[in-house]
Amino acid sequence: DANATKLSIFTLFDAKLRGNYMLCFLDDGEGMDPSDTADIITFGRSNKRSMDDHLIGMYGNGLKSGSMRIGNDMIIFTKKGDSQTCLFLSRTFHEDEKIDEVIVPLPSFKIGSRDTVDDSELGQERFAMEMDVILRYSPFKTDDDFFAQFDRIEGTSGTLVIVYNMKLLDNGDPELDILTDPQDILLSNPESDFDSDDGLMIERRSFRAYVAILYMDPRMKVYIQGKKVRTRKLASILYKPKLYKYTSNRFKSRAESDAKKTLDDAKAAELRAKEAQSKAKDLESRTKNLSKAQLAELRKAQQHAAEMKREAQIKRDSANRKQKALKDPKTLNLIFGINIEQRSHDGVFVYNCSRLIKMYEKVGPQVDGGVFCSGVVGIVNVPYYVLEPTHNKQDFADAKEYRHLMKAMGEHMVQYWKDLNIAQQGVLKFWESFGYISQRWKDEPSMDPKFVRKRAMQINVTLQCDACLKWRTLPFSSMNVGKQFSDEWQCLDNSDTQHNRCTAAEQKLNIPEGALKKEVKSQEEKQKDLEADIKKKMKMLEQMHKNRVVNSSRELQEMDRKKEAEEKRKQQEEEEEAEKREEERRQREEKRKEIEEKRKQKEAEEKKRLKEQESKQKQKEKEAEEKRKRKENEEKERQRRKELEEKAKKKEADAKQKEAAKKSQKRRAPAVVEQSEEAEEEEEEAESEEEQSPAKKRRGGKIAKPVETEQEDEEAPTPKRGRQSRVVTPPKKAEVNGVVKGRQNKTPKKEEEEEEAEEVDEEMEEDQVDEEEKHADVGKRVEVQSGRKWLQGSVVSVDTKGQRWKVKFDYNTKDKFDKWYSNTAPSIRLINEDDKKITSPGGAQSPTTSAAPQDAEAPSSSTGSGQHAQLIDEIANGYRTCLRYFLPPQWVMDKDSISGMTPQELATFPLDDFFDHYEKGLRKLVNNFQTEASLRKQECEASQAKLKSVRKMIAKLLTFSNEEFNIDPECDGEQVDEFLLTCLQASSAKAAAGGDPAT
Repeated sequence: DANATKLSIFTLFDAKLRGNYMLCFLDDGEGMDPSDTADIITFGRSNKRSMDDHLIGMYGNGLKSGSMRIGNDMIIFTKKGDSQTCLFLSRTFHEDEKIDEVIVPLPSFKIGSRDTVDDSELGQERFAMEMDVILRYSPFKTDDDFFAQFDRIEGTSGTLVIVYNMKLLDNGDPELDILTDPQDILLSNPESDFDSDDGLMIERRSFRAYVAILYMDPRMKVYIQGKKVRTRKLASILYKPKLYKYTSNRFKSRAESDAKKTLDDAKAAELRAKEAQSKAKDLESRTKNLSKAQLAELRKAQQHAAEMKREAQIKRDSANRKQKALKDPKTLNLIFGINIEQRSHDGVFVYNCSRLIKMYEKVGPQVDGGVFCSGVVGIVNVPYYVLEPTHNKQDFADAKEYRHLMKAMGEHMVQYWKDLNIAQQGVLKFWESFGYISQRWKDEPSMDPKFVRKRAMQINVTLQCDACLKWRTLPFSSMNVGKQFSDEWQCLDNSDTQHNRCTAAEQKLNIPEGALKKEVKSQEEKQKDLEADIKKKMKMLEQMHKNRVVNSSRELQEMDRKKEAEEKRKQQEEEEEAEKREEERRQREEKRKEIEEKRKQKEAEEKKRLKEQESKQKQKEKEAEEKRKRKENEEKERQRRKELEEKAKKKEADAKQKEAAKKSQKRRAPAVVEQSEEAEEEEEEAESEEEQSPAKKRRGGKIAKPVETEQEDEEAPTPKRGRQSRVVTPPKKAEVNGVVKGRQNKTPKKEEEEEEAEEVDEEMEEDQVDEEEKHADVGKRVEVQSGRKWLQGSVVSVDTKGQRWKVKFDYNTKDKFDKWYSNTAPSIRLINEDDKKITSPGGAQSPTTSAAPQDAEAPSSSTGSGQHAQLIDEIANGYRTCLRYFLPPQWVMDKDSISGMTPQELATFPLDDFFDHYEKGLRKLVNNFQTEASLRKQECEASQAKLKSVRKMIAKLLTFSNEEFNIDPECDGEQVDEFLLTCLQASSAKAAAGGDPAT
């Protein structure tokens, strides 16, 4: 926190002192001036609270409480600026002088001299008194010895803390042992605080080992007893480290207290600002004719009020930000790795602002023991705003939130263990590959060269430069295995040419990131976990009862009685548990039989279903064959009708020629004889009845067409439906009379034959007339309304039954954009090409259409409303779209043919046969994919086998070429790859440095 780059911890022997030595802490930090040194006296006072929250010390208690824990007396020497100060805090002085008040001598001197800073008479008296106390009760009895301690601070700033009269054990030895290891400070009796059957971690008893991991990211050189401490970054010495992001809303205590404190400070600042503003206004109102001095005082008051107001606003904004941040989740980085150097040293290391608080905390499966998650080390750095540590930096203030953090660490540790797949390859086999061949878990790994080399290959050597304090990762080299590097190692000694200068940037530790995959437990699993937890707690409680101290024989008898009752209860529980297990086994057996019966039943049903499916398939094939034959018959019928239509066209052409002749005769004929009019009408009525009767039978009840009058015949000389109206002329009358007489002379058989011939002729004539009317509208120019626009096009097809036109638009002539419209709909209108006038289909028509007889309008009236036709059109369009979408390959029709089908053709479409072809094509496609997938799988398996064989040959080749390469040919392929990569990197580094790559 004091920006120190070097800290020396050493002892000075003095047989006059309790413990026979003084413990000294010397740094080269910023030091303290007299005012800063005076703040040390006050417990709970610290200037770091208003500074960066990432600073370690912020309570103002550590120096006093820590020093008084290991010794009775403390003296501080510090330099800063042009002053040097001494602070003396002594219990011995207070006890010997029997003083209840806390008196702390605090003399200050001018830098480089022995003169006091305060030259006043009172200052001189106080200085003499303070120096007298220090020289009598400190280890330094003369002025020379006293001022020699300032000389230990080599630079212009720094601090020296000396603790003496050390705490002793019951046997009289100091708590801190400095004799066993001259280069270390050890705990003399650590078992009193850490009772463990398997011994202590070295960091719990060695001060050097503890300082090595004290900081998560060390940036300071530490010397203990004159020898440099080799600090370590835990994340860089783990095997296969992995980072997990953990986010939670549970950490609120620290943030809430901080927000509350900030809010109180803001309120207090606002009150001070109001007070300053009131004083300024009062001063302004009481002074009218101001002098210069008064004006200066007023301006000063106003400036002070403005500054207080700005400060209050800043604090209010800060309080608001912290209030809003309370709801924000807190994210922590959890790092996990395997400690392959010492697998028994596992657990979680918890840092607070990069300062170690807890170490080797067992979490998750490690609490229960066993090999699950064994050797896994977890690291987490918790900032102040997440968790607040206690004053002694040995625990956290909020125990509930700390337990929640440990639970989360346990869950992520289990996930890390799963991600490494150690359980799949075998835990014991995994540790044996790194040299742990002993059956005892706590034993050290084998020091066989091949195992030492393998462990060294998995973890790169990371060192800190003694000059720039940057961390450097050394490339692997067989020369570095087991090598002891110098304490003064610098970047110049790095074999990596990219990072062998202090000006080069520090290498970042690239740790792959993982993710927690939470398993959803069933209610039964939760119940089992709860029961197991209860049993575990019960065992712990029993263990606590066993260690109970017996004070009397009656209490012993009571304990025996309770023990017998507990044993009976346990025996009863075990019997119940056995019965329960037997019942569960029986239920599982019944369930297995039930499942087996269901499986057999399912197989029988599957066979039955397959048979039914096969029979349905045969039935479908049969129906498809029948449909095909029916379709062929329909095609033949269509050809026959086409031939009949051609014949009818010829006959109609002949009839037109005859009618033209009749018209010419009508213009030359004399007036009609009135006497024959009645007979003529009777003959016509009889003849029309004969003609209409077969038409009714043929059309199924269609309304007969009325006979045209003479006036209508004159208005429409070319009628399209019905028989030709007769002109009442003498020649015609004679012809009719002749016909009538001829019919009367014929036999009934001949008359029937003639009637049948007339029916066929009439049917062909009407079909021909319908065909002409159908094609009469083809080619007409129309406009169709689309939204607010009218699009022009031409009629390309006509459906007479639905009275619909198929329109091809001018803007896009492709067939797939053609659409059907009802010719009676208001959204379509005709374009008259003669005078370019646009008319509706239902309005005035051209002479050819207006001259049509009334019977030509009959089909239009029988088709129903335009809405009905539009609905049929929409359904047909949807049907066509479905058929086009599911069109199977090699179908008899293409998409364009399907788009041009009429509703009548859609109604007779062979849908079953269509989807049979679609299903066959889909099955064929799936079978092709499955075949291709199986071939790819075989190729992949063959490639994997070849790759494994090549790896084995490479391992044998390396072992044969160099005896130092001790590789197991049957080892994991990944290990061979890692070894090859390491060798390649080492060879590249040597080649770059100018060495022999072959070595």
